[in-house]
Amino acid sequence: MADMTRREALAAIAAAPLVAFTWTSVEAEQASLRAVAARKAAAAAGEAYQPKFFTPHEWETVRVLVDMILPADERSGSATDAGVPEFMDFIMIDMPERQEAMRRGLAWLDAHCRLRHGKDFLSASDAERRAVLDEIAWPARARPEVAEGVAFFNSFRDLTATGFFTSKMGMEDLQYMGNTYVAEWTGCPPEALAKLGLTET
Repeated sequence: MADMTRREALAAIAAAPLVAFTWTSVEAEQASLRAVAARKAAAAAGEAYQPKFFTPHEWETVRVLVDMILPADERSGSATDAGVPEFMDFIMIDMPERQEAMRRGLAWLDAHCRLRHGKDFLSASDAERRAVLDEIAWPARARPEVAEGVAFFNSFRDLTATGFFTSKMGMEDLQYMGNTYVAEWTGCPPEALAKLGLTET
């Protein structure tokens, strides 16, 4: 993933096969709301959120991985800032039929990292982690022997994006206005037209 920008990663999601995880927009929205409430409750108690599904090792792996997929940039915070790991925890609790795929995928990531670098994903350096992800982040150029990792990572990346863009931070990142009243429509902003190579007629 070293040569993949945040926006390119999101564009790749659309083409990624959903092998291990599927969910409806309603399920995603409910998980997002529950994750926000759980984070607030933990913060109010002065505690860190305690995952219900993930083991401590899995939880830390998920937190590292989601931030590699969606790091903070000049526009918004990272996936962990948006509560994506908590969102995933609730998705796994709500959809027990997806739990085995998540566990197997995280275990595959550790096993493959040990094979390549002699240590699990969490213990590896940033460069070693990126080398592992480079093998599985691009389905068209991945080797057949890492097919399981490719399927897991593509689904995990999609779930990361879903968690992020159903959060308040993700909505703000998209500059989503919703059903906002506009007193006067003045057309497409000139900078947007310029980006598309168009002019007002």
